[in-house]
Amino acid sequence: MSISGESSHVLSVTNRRRPGWRARPPVLLLALLTACAVVAGCSSAPAPAAPPPPAPAQPAPTSAAPAVPELPGGGTEVFPGRRMAALYGHPGTPSMGVLGEQDLPRSIARAKDLAADFQPLVREPVVPAFEIITTVADRVPGPDGDYSAEMSVDELRPWVEQAGKAGVYVVLDLQPGTTDFTTQAKRYAELLAQPHVGLALDPEWRLKPGQRHGAQIGSVTAAEINRTSEWLAGLVREKRLPQKVFLIHQFRVSMISDRQTVVTSHRELATVLHADGYGTRQEKTETWNALHAAPRPQGLWWGWKNFIDEDRPTFTPRETYAVRPESPVFVSYQ
Repeated sequence: MSISGESSHVLSVTNRRRPGWRARPPVLLLALLTACAVVAGCSSAPAPAAPPPPAPAQPAPTSAAPAVPELPGGGTEVFPGRRMAALYGHPGTPSMGVLGEQDLPRSIARAKDLAADFQPLVREPVVPAFEIITTVADRVPGPDGDYSAEMSVDELRPWVEQAGKAGVYVVLDLQPGTTDFTTQAKRYAELLAQPHVGLALDPEWRLKPGQRHGAQIGSVTAAEINRTSEWLAGLVREKRLPQKVFLIHQFRVSMISDRQTVVTSHRELATVLHADGYGTRQEKTETWNALHAAPRPQGLWWGWKNFIDEDRPTFTPRETYAVRPESPVFVSYQ
C-alpha cells in the first residue's frame, strides 16, 4: 500500500486597487513613513514562511510469516476438499505396479487420465497422484542388513519434482524390512519437505527379528506408527508446509497391533487407512468390512486399492466410490 503525503499550497495575495482610489501626495507619504519608523512596534519584519510539507509515511515493519504453499488442486488441507487417484508401483519395474509400466512423462499423463475417470462422479476435485514404492522389500539382507532396498534421493528427485510441476501429488511408500518406519522416513526428509509429498507405511513388509519376506505377513505396532507421525508432523510445522497425506496400508487386522491407539490428532497430517486386499468382489468387500469393524481411532480417512491384474473383476470408478460405510478419498491402482 502506497502512502502519499499531503501537498502544501502557498497562496500569493495580489493587492487590487479599488475604484476611486487615489495616490497620496509625496510629502505626506514621506511624513507617514518617518513617523512609522519612530513608533515602537511598527516593524517591517517579513511574515513567517509556510511550514514544509510532511514527509511521506514509511510502511510499518512486519513480522508476518510467509504464506503456506498450496497443495495440487488448491488449499492447504488435504481432505475433504479433494480426492486422489494414484498410480502405485516402482519406477522401471512393471511387475510391481502400473506406475512402473511407462516412463515419467507417460506416467504423469496416465495419472491425469485416471483422475479424469473419477472426476464426473464427485463435486470436489480429483487430484492425480503417484504412490512410489521408495524402499522395496528384499529377500536378501543387502549391505545394511535390513532386507530393504532403498532408492536414493537423487533417483527419486525427477519423479517428485516433475510430478509437482504437473500438479500430481506424490506419496513415498516404505517397505522397511527389519528397520523401523521412522528411520527410513528420515532418509527422505529432503523430499518430504516439499509441499506436494506425503508418506505411506506398508506394515506387510515390516519384519521382526528372525522373520523373512514371503514367509509371513509383517506387522507394526501403533507406537511405531505414532513415532513416525510425530516426526512427520514436526517437519510440516518446521517447514511451514500444507497438510500431508499420512497413509497406512492394511488388509489384515493383525497387521497393526493396538490400532485403536494410533494417533490421528496431528493437524498437520491427514491419516488414511488404506485397504489393500485383492481378489473377488466378495473377498474385497469382506476385507473392507473387517477393517471397519475392528477397533480403530476416530479421525481416520479411508483409502482403497484396485489391482488391475489380481482383482476378479477390477472395480470400476463408480463401483469404487460406491463402497460403504464411507466412500474412499484415496484410491490407488496397482
